[in-house]
Amino acid sequence: MFAQFENIDEKLLELEGKLSDPSVLSNQDEYSKVAREHSRVSKLHELYHKYKRVEQELTESQELLQEEDDEEMRELAKSEVADLTEKSKTLEQDLRIMLLPRDPNDEKNILLEIRAGTGGDEAALFVSDLFRMYSKFAETMGWKVEIMSSNPIGIGGFKEIIALISGNQVYSQLKYESGVHRVQRVPETETQGRIHTSAVTVAVIPEAEEVELHIEPNELRFDVFRSSGPGGQSVNTTDSAVRITHIPTGLVVTCQDEKSQHKNKAKALTVMRARLLDQIQQEQHDRISEERKSQVGSGDRSERIRTYNFPQGRLTDHRINLTLYKLEDIMIGKLHFVIDPLIAHYQAETLKTLQ
Repeated sequence: MFAQFENIDEKLLELEGKLSDPSVLSNQDEYSKVAREHSRVSKLHELYHKYKRVEQELTESQELLQEEDDEEMRELAKSEVADLTEKSKTLEQDLRIMLLPRDPNDEKNILLEIRAGTGGDEAALFVSDLFRMYSKFAETMGWKVEIMSSNPIGIGGFKEIIALISGNQVYSQLKYESGVHRVQRVPETETQGRIHTSAVTVAVIPEAEEVELHIEPNELRFDVFRSSGPGGQSVNTTDSAVRITHIPTGLVVTCQDEKSQHKNKAKALTVMRARLLDQIQQEQHDRISEERKSQVGSGDRSERIRTYNFPQGRLTDHRINLTLYKLEDIMIGKLHFVIDPLIAHYQAETLKTLQ
């Protein structure tokens, strides 16, 4: 496993040289690519040398244990050997995880699509709650959230909301959120205190770059119309809303949140590109069933992944049998309580398949 680390010092120096190369500095795409690789190799470099130091200390402690006659010193050496052996195993596991095949989408921004399912207005209200939860989490991560499209209802919820979340490693953190999220709570309109069960679907789609997906102009049909719904004085006064249809697939994207037709068109195109690329990738996964089985967290949006039980303050992630009584904290954006165990679980599962 560690043969590839033999030249890691030279690799790091090479990347540092590229970061100061004028030809790289003048090409933003190339610079970003090199910077990401430099960050990855730097972490590997630090971790590998830390592992080597621990291994060296372990060897010295084992030699001391063999040579020492003093019982007190032997006990001390035994304790050090046990501690260093545990550290070595942990660091080796961390190195193995960093060497796992990388998901090419991990560093991408995402389109977050949340839609109300069964449950009527209560489901629409939970769409709003989930969007607030993800927005708060994004804020703690230093990410930017931009609403691309929304379909609000009068009481503060949404039938659907689509947002672009951009920043560092967004997809890697949120890719396991796709699926059906079930909520159990007493609606505000419920007079007899009965618990209702509603469902919301979440889709996490990596943002598609133009170089990844070429769409012929004649494959798209653009329609403009007047915005509808709550929105102030400009609603229903200009043809600013945009509907784009991808003729070969029948995919339709509508955007009416902006007052400018140009801005709505740009947002709708961003959503359309991401959905088309996601559809292509999903079809590829479907065709290669064995590969799909090994793709942990594949994002099957028909799968019930999580239950939010408000009366008991309990969140359950059904995929990894995780139960947390921290629902209040999670709903205000402390989503790492769920995300960290999910990432650790799927990394461990992937390691099993490679051993």
